[in-house]
Amino acid sequence: MPLRKADVVREALRFLDAEGLDQLTMRKLGAALNVQGGALYRHYPNKEALLDAVADKIVEGVGAPLPDVPWPDQVQILGKRLRAALLGHRDGARVVAGTFAPGANTIIGSDTAVQVLCAAGFPPAQAGWVTFALFYYVLGHTIEEQAQVALPPGHDWRTHTERLDVEVSPQYAEALDSLTRTDPAERFDYGLNIFVDGLCRLQTTLPPREEAAGHSAP
Repeated sequence: MPLRKADVVREALRFLDAEGLDQLTMRKLGAALNVQGGALYRHYPNKEALLDAVADKIVEGVGAPLPDVPWPDQVQILGKRLRAALLGHRDGARVVAGTFAPGANTIIGSDTAVQVLCAAGFPPAQAGWVTFALFYYVLGHTIEEQAQVALPPGHDWRTHTERLDVEVSPQYAEALDSLTRTDPAERFDYGLNIFVDGLCRLQTTLPPREEAAGHSAP
């Protein structure tokens, strides 16, 4: 059976889960698929193009239809969907953060977020900025989560800080303890709640839609 693009992406995700992003090469992937490396290049000209496709597959479903709930809840759902998608694969956040060519699933997810925000009264340009900020909060947090899981014993934040022999304030020590001992999902939800609360406050300062539409008229 001829090798298809979907086969390559599926095997790349399996390899990623088993070996991690740093071990993924076109040669190793070709060996896993039992094909010569050249067969992969017929579908993806280089590793970057392959990772673009893998990243887009990882975020598949993030932009699925949302439940009919208030817009702040919809923003929360989108943020949690993206985190779950990234955590679904080893180094998933690093893969998505390292790509620059958005695929169909990436665009659908972003468009869904923009539509939610525009329905809440945000102008499209501002909705785009907010969507960018939201998605990169999720990416940054999840990169840290996955990096912490991958650390060998004795390389956590607290241990590393102690080895530096830097005098810190009691407040910093308490803050660091809270970071290292708290469930990552709890920290994520706390940050997402702050983000959405800020959006709600900002939304109350927006001009009424009729006034905004009148200002944009020629």
